Amino acid sequence: MSFRVTAAHSSRITKPKKAPAFKRSSSGSSPYSALPRRKPAPNSRSKKQAPDDDEDDDDDYFGDRLEDLGLVKALATDLTLRDVPQALLYTRGKMWSPIPERRAGMNSTRIAETLNFRASLPPIVTVSHIQALLNSPTTVEKEMAELVKKGAIRRITVGGRGNLGEVLILTKDLDDMIAKSNLSQDVKEKFTKILHTHPTALGMPRSGFLDEEFKELMRAGFITSSTPGGTLSDFFSRPAEGSRGTMTSINSISRAASGSLAAVGGEGAVHEAGGSGGGVKTPSGSGELSLALPATGSFLKVLSNARSHLVSLLSKSKFRQAPETLLRQRWDGGIGADDEASAARRNRGEFDGVLPGRTKKWKQFHGVSFEWVLGECVGAGLVEVFNTGSVGRGVRAL
Repeated sequence: MSFRVTAAHSSRITKPKKAPAFKRSSSGSSPYSALPRRKPAPNSRSKKQAPDDDEDDDDDYFGDRLEDLGLVKALATDLTLRDVPQALLYTRGKMWSPIPERRAGMNSTRIAETLNFRASLPPIVTVSHIQALLNSPTTVEKEMAELVKKGAIRRITVGGRGNLGEVLILTKDLDDMIAKSNLSQDVKEKFTKILHTHPTALGMPRSGFLDEEFKELMRAGFITSSTPGGTLSDFFSRPAEGSRGTMTSINSISRAASGSLAAVGGEGAVHEAGGSGGGVKTPSGSGELSLALPATGSFLKVLSNARSHLVSLLSKSKFRQAPETLLRQRWDGGIGADDEASAARRNRGEFDGVLPGRTKKWKQFHGVSFEWVLGECVGAGLVEVFNTGSVGRGVRAL
């Protein structure tokens, strides 16, 4: 058997194929003709995505300090505010922002919860806010003392969270709170009479109430047990505190028998030292009771958290200062405006700010207004407002 290999099968020479008739040849060579063609990559930033619940703007548009032309003496721009009662009503009216009628971002249940929370707070205003609102603190203090003496307003000392100090409430508002409370009719009349008889008193003697009446007023939140004097550390450090009637002093504890109840401070030792004991200790008939208001703790919580949040917004700037307009936008959370231009952007499907219900202002603070929290921060000495001359008023953290 023979094997024949011809050149036709073994040759590597191939004939060039004829170009198709529909393909046009280029008349000239281009240096870019050999490069591969690629489609442009999609731009990830072409569509502006909406931020999350409350994404704050960290961009600082002012790289230098704002020009300081002097501090603002009075925050109120309304010239009709001339006395303390007008300023008190003005401050209460500016505490809450109105709930948006459209695009609120909150359902009916959450709106009802917000309105109920607002209605549950006592109608009080801090003394520091009134002094920051008006022009002369000395004149304001004299007017407050005169109005308290006449019985038009009531001054109440509030301790605890944030060291709030003293608050003001109209006497008629306090009478309405007592009338709408769950107290018995006899206790309401007796408590109201004592308040009207002593308009300047911050407390009242325990001998003025029976034990059952005292417990009823304390459960309703109108009075609270006050510490006779000194701080919490004084009760455990000073050996002479036994004369004040407390069992938590070192002098009285050292004389008690080992293993007895008096050796650990006695019954209600934590309550007498200013803490919150497991129950209400029955008063002994001596000492004083501090006047209080129901739901003051909720008011203090909102106030202290709002102050801290506003100061944190100023900390985002380089020099811890910002124009008032920019700070207001940060407080509102970058919500969309309610105008024709914003409506046109929404119709085109473009991003136009977050809904109010997704911002911290409404989720955590129930719609506290910027004017109110700014006045509280100025009165508390956390920030100061100054004139810039170019971008309006500026706010600086202290």
